[in-house]
Amino acid sequence: MEVSKLGLGCWGMTSGYGKRKDKKEMIALIRKAVEMGITLFDTAEQYGPFINEELVGEALLPFKGQVVISTKFGFALSANNSMYWNELNSRPKHIRAVAEASLRRLKVDAIDLFYQHRVDPKVPVEEVAGTIKDLINEGKVKYFGLSEVNANTIKIAHAEQPLTAVQSEYSIWTRGPEREVLPVLEELGIGFVPFSPLGRGYLTGKIKKDINFLQSDFRRALPRFTPKAMEANQSFIRLLEAIALQRNKTPAQIALAWLLAKKPFIVPIPGTTNLNRLIENIGASELILQESELNQIANGLATLKVMGERYPENNMKMTGR
Repeated sequence: MEVSKLGLGCWGMTSGYGKRKDKKEMIALIRKAVEMGITLFDTAEQYGPFINEELVGEALLPFKGQVVISTKFGFALSANNSMYWNELNSRPKHIRAVAEASLRRLKVDAIDLFYQHRVDPKVPVEEVAGTIKDLINEGKVKYFGLSEVNANTIKIAHAEQPLTAVQSEYSIWTRGPEREVLPVLEELGIGFVPFSPLGRGYLTGKIKKDINFLQSDFRRALPRFTPKAMEANQSFIRLLEAIALQRNKTPAQIALAWLLAKKPFIVPIPGTTNLNRLIENIGASELILQESELNQIANGLATLKVMGERYPENNMKMTGR
């Protein structure tokens, strides 16, 4: 599957980072992204839940066949159809039900890229992959993906149904995938889609330790976004700023260009609800870092250690399975 160098993460348009954004404004932003060359758009049934898929489906309806929409399955539903964040369900029957519902909300004939959002320890990944294989054969799904998985799970799933992409958090302050995941993806010819490539906004350099997140902003619960951690992790910002100053770019653009320089099969999906940030992010796709600059970043990262886990303990248990 071929897509643009950068994709657009759409989750924050409806939830996660405080107040839900105006629907008309977000539709306009998504369509502007298409005009500017973005062809990969990331959503999930869990985002909202449901309303994010509806937003993306409506926004991209005029561009059928011109863009790729990725969505996800794998979380359980409560009695009132809201999502259980800490309960998983990847049973075949549930996957099929999610696929049908996502098709309706996205207004498409087939789901371009269908990720398992998190590995369900109660359902063997071979069974999950087999269900996706059936959906592909039925013409309801085009490509299969996994999110936040380990190298062994990738190998097992890929043997049952070839994977097109793996999505995990990856940035200069979250480099876990480098150890085992990226080598396996390169060996098997699987693409890698880093989410939160700008550290949930932190790596832009705009978030300070005294920021007062809204009550509905999920960063309030993340260990890396305590005032102490944000102050300690400023060293990552200073490293980006040093290169940004040399190139007359922004820290965000350097962070994205660094990811793009790592491997040719990496497609970051920075999210934004702001047109200026969208333009800034897309500008990174043409920025090529020099070997000396990459070495400068590598040498700096070798001396740095991030403070704070990515998620609270319960959520961390759902990653890397």
